[in-house]
Amino acid sequence: MDTLVYSLSTEGFDTLTSASGREGLSLLRERRIDLVVLDIGLPDASGFDILRDIRSFSTVPVLFLTARSGEIDRVLGLELGADDYVVKPFSPREIVSRIKAILRRTGETAVTGTRPGLFTIDEQKRSISYCGVKLQLPRYEYDILKLFIARPGWVFSREQIMDLVWTEPDESFERTVDAHIKSIRGKLRSVRADLDPIMTHRGVGYALREDLCP
Repeated sequence: MDTLVYSLSTEGFDTLTSASGREGLSLLRERRIDLVVLDIGLPDASGFDILRDIRSFSTVPVLFLTARSGEIDRVLGLELGADDYVVKPFSPREIVSRIKAILRRTGETAVTGTRPGLFTIDEQKRSISYCGVKLQLPRYEYDILKLFIARPGWVFSREQIMDLVWTEPDESFERTVDAHIKSIRGKLRSVRADLDPIMTHRGVGYALREDLCP
């Protein structure tokens, strides 16, 4: 880890390190962070669980580090919202290159501010504006829409949405997801009736359109 921190510092990055997942979550809530390098093997929790926690309040880009190379692990990490996935052993130069690529792709920061396009996310106030109009979104609608905005074009199944957004298993019914999506769509149409940003992929799930204009 010291070698990686040194490599990042020589490239002009300011780095913060934490010895545990929970400590890292606290740093992320308290500080402005542009990207998280997350080891799946943590002393206090699975990196997958930490990523679920991160995605409950932030769209910050995440790069996974892991000693496990199984396809299922890679797919699960990406489905949970990781932006890239590197298997150990790796060279610090490779990690630096991946980080630079992610930051170019995501517009450098996604913690508290704006994603280019029709939507603006205010993480601190847990609010989303659409075409400059602040939407009135209860908890789950906010989390669902934020999930879509973080990954335009990605098709999320109802099961994935439930896994990533819901915390109470007894509330996790597919028809509930459909109802929330319907409500979100209605609120978006009330702002701009000529555009439906959310696409339905029948038999698969939902996605935010990638061709949205600013």
